[in-house]
Amino acid sequence: MAQSQHGSFWEDRAVLTETEVIHTDALIIGAGPVGLFAVFELGLLDIKAHLVDILDKVGGQCAELYPEKPIYDIPGILESSGAGLTHALMEQIKPFHPNFHLNEMVVNVEKMGDPLFRITTDAGKVFEAKVIVVAAGGGSFQPKRPPIPGIEAYEAKSVFYAVRQLEAFRGKKLLIAGGGDSALDWTLNLAPLASHLTLLHRRQAFRAAPDSVNKMMKLVGEGKIDLVLGQATSLEGKDDQVEKAIVKRNDGSNCEIACDAILPFFGLTMKLGPLANWGIDLQDNLIPVGTQTFESNVPGVFAVGDINTYPGKLKLILSGFHER
Repeated sequence: MAQSQHGSFWEDRAVLTETEVIHTDALIIGAGPVGLFAVFELGLLDIKAHLVDILDKVGGQCAELYPEKPIYDIPGILESSGAGLTHALMEQIKPFHPNFHLNEMVVNVEKMGDPLFRITTDAGKVFEAKVIVVAAGGGSFQPKRPPIPGIEAYEAKSVFYAVRQLEAFRGKKLLIAGGGDSALDWTLNLAPLASHLTLLHRRQAFRAAPDSVNKMMKLVGEGKIDLVLGQATSLEGKDDQVEKAIVKRNDGSNCEIACDAILPFFGLTMKLGPLANWGIDLQDNLIPVGTQTFESNVPGVFAVGDINTYPGKLKLILSGFHER
């Protein structure tokens, strides 16, 4: 099992062997914010839970992709980071002593009774649970790679698909590519740290929140950042260190953008993995649920958070908390 920084809470957990069957009231698949809050709500009903997550840490996308990115839509909290929210949720569920199984993926679900499931992970662990709560976000995820020849050589060295430490970009010449919320949010948060920042987007219209777009355009108007409309076609550099991006602008001309770090934000590719073979009805790779119980078509299997769908669904952490 992976270790954590959360002190005695983790040290007090029972050590479980891989060969024994682990009995629990509920198995939660996914240890992101929604899965963690489900522990709290279940605990209030005296329902014990184990959690399985493919990542090596709790927190889901909040911890993996934007641990320092500000989050503003948690009621009663003016601002939190992904890491801060995760830590607060971990503190909240301490009294219920959940067990975590990290770096593991559920590979098989077998119906044994009414209701009772036998669940197996790729690490060989076997669970028997009365109910399953799927809180797996969009499944396993990976950033979409921009179609730039040779970009792989720079990845994790000077091309990054996530910001895990803001200070790593202090004093850098940054090129941020994209037009959605992540691109705009990181433009606003990194502009004060970078020696120079350029935002590259393929068109004038943005998919981000209007307030973020207005703040970004204000920085452009003040000359604090550059905005270029076009697409990167190639990169130049040496020893895994990018030095410039060659960009084809929307007017057909080419330009060079000097940079020593590139942050492409073109969204995530979601993969359901074995979940697609469990006999659960899917709609566009999401699990349809009713809003009374958030149960799937399989009795005893519930879905909460970004993995589910229903009329009026909003993909917000807040919505997932409500569905718990």
